[in-house]
Amino acid sequence: MNRYTYRTAILEVVLILAAVVFISPLVVLLSVALRDGSGDVGFLGFTWPLNFGNFATAWTESAMGASLINSAVITISSVALIVLLASTAAYTLARKTRRWSRGVFYLFLAGFLFPGQLAMLPLYLWFASLGLVGSPVAVIAINVGGFLPFAIFLYATFLRDLPRDYEEAATIDGASPGRTFVAIVFPLLRPITGTIVILAGLAIWNDFFTPLLYLSGSNSSTAPLSVYSFVSLYGANWPLVFSALIISVIPILIAYFLMQRFIIRGFASGLKG
Repeated sequence: MNRYTYRTAILEVVLILAAVVFISPLVVLLSVALRDGSGDVGFLGFTWPLNFGNFATAWTESAMGASLINSAVITISSVALIVLLASTAAYTLARKTRRWSRGVFYLFLAGFLFPGQLAMLPLYLWFASLGLVGSPVAVIAINVGGFLPFAIFLYATFLRDLPRDYEEAATIDGASPGRTFVAIVFPLLRPITGTIVILAGLAIWNDFFTPLLYLSGSNSSTAPLSVYSFVSLYGANWPLVFSALIISVIPILIAYFLMQRFIIRGFASGLKG
């Protein structure tokens, strides 16, 4: 057994302090969400008795149920398209040794150089001419286009370090390139796919500006827009804002806890998959 030394004690104190730093914002979030509006703030900012009715009010007044469904549809559709398009494009670019493949790869990387705000007005006018303003389709298209260069870069970098032995064996057995990619290559991409799913999913779920621009004034809304509905020009109802914020975070936390075993397994397995 390892002896309990002063170094172990110092490490435990540091970890406890780090945990307090990370937990403090959550305590503030809960304390504001559970306030009764009387203005009398008790221990750690909580008011007594706790007002759980803020959650019901935030749910009904912001139409949070429909917003969560819209957010889920937009996030799942966007992430699925990003993974599908980026993996297939990166596989073609990484396995083709012709001159055009490297040029197309750098063309995708050029997407990093230009801020999305430069294309904001032209894109909005283009989607408006197509009648897609107010539709989740426009938000999905913006999300996919914005995240695609980064996803292609990650996939292509990973594929260039991936041995071709399995692919060559499948080709000798008569498998087509599409069959080889689906049955052999894509399962080996689980670690980088997990990274892309996490990064893209969190960014799209929490995105506020794109839905605000394309869905304002329509019947479609997302979770961040529902949270923002309690903010006005002259102030904000902070207990309802924080209550709606907690509700909007719950689905993404549930999805993470349900998928964490597969995500961690994908990261740990590497090329063993």
